[in-house]
Amino acid sequence: MSFLCSACGNKTRFDVFETKRVRAFQHFDLGGGMNVEEEEVLQHSIERVVCRWCGSSEVSPAEAVASAGDEA
Repeated sequence: MSFLCSACGNKTRFDVFETKRVRAFQHFDLGGGMNVEEEEVLQHSIERVVCRWCGSSEVSPAEAVASAGDEA
């Protein structure tokens, strides 16, 4: 998913606040290192998106903005 800032037009830099609930298969090696080999997202929600350029929270998914522009 990509975003678009309604205030300044930024398309590349955002702070995304999200909550995820996952089931993960974690593989630990004998040295204590860990790799996630498999992850299933059970629940995901984006709570807030803030533009890194101007600090605005008026951010929309870029796909929604593009499709709205196609209808005009």
